[in-house]
Amino acid sequence: MTSESVGGTQTVERAMSLLACFTEESGELRVSELCAMTGLGQSTVSRMMSSLDRMRFVVQDERTGLYRLGPAAVSLGTIALNGSPVFKAARQITQNLAHAVGLGANVAELDGFSLYYLCNFEGERAPKTFSMAGRSGPLHATGLGKALLSGMPPERVDEYFATPRQRFTPHTIVDRDAMGAALDEVRSRGYATEVEELAFGRACIAAPIRSRAGEIVAALSVSGPLSVLDLDAPQELALRAIEAADEISVALGYSPSHNAAAFVTP
Repeated sequence: MTSESVGGTQTVERAMSLLACFTEESGELRVSELCAMTGLGQSTVSRMMSSLDRMRFVVQDERTGLYRLGPAAVSLGTIALNGSPVFKAARQITQNLAHAVGLGANVAELDGFSLYYLCNFEGERAPKTFSMAGRSGPLHATGLGKALLSGMPPERVDEYFATPRQRFTPHTIVDRDAMGAALDEVRSRGYATEVEELAFGRACIAAPIRSRAGEIVAALSVSGPLSVLDLDAPQELALRAIEAADEISVALGYSPSHNAAAFVTP
């Protein structure tokens, strides 16, 4: 490898490390903060951020000097979403479901040992002031994650729990055996539930989405505050989630007659 190619690779890696510093919690950053977060020198960060600004991947506020992600970053994210077969199959179905039940409706895909949201829509009873698209989430503390875990072989689930998992609330399942029992229940009835396992006052019902080959590649959930989501009698809402997830699966080429999970009331 030539010195020129090595330098080019380092430049790309440094630029990507700067962009990766921007998160939900740190949406606006100063050069000094970027230096501390990446370990890069101030002159290097200033030069790279100026280049990223010219390319509109970041935008600098002239008054405060703070940088935030720019329109080019938004454009790339939109292109990535629109290129996803699951997103294209799920978008309208998920939006219709949110409108019909008046709750949040979400679709997420598996990304290694976490999930990331492809789309979310709010119903009138579960409004949000932000988008979930692009956010990541834990598998063990969400209904979507349990639906995704239910499609993994036991050794893959073992690997997931080989790393200690965060307990977000007292209800979060962090024990492998306890999760095994929960996943058996997901497979038997065709849907997963989550009640205050990620955040207090929130709950959801989720169903798996399958590929043409029948593999669970994504999941759909209906979510909202406990005050409006009745989990004492979840069958009707669960059936709606399963039907929507199955509709997306069919759009992806899956045939429900091949190994489809039956809906069984508990």
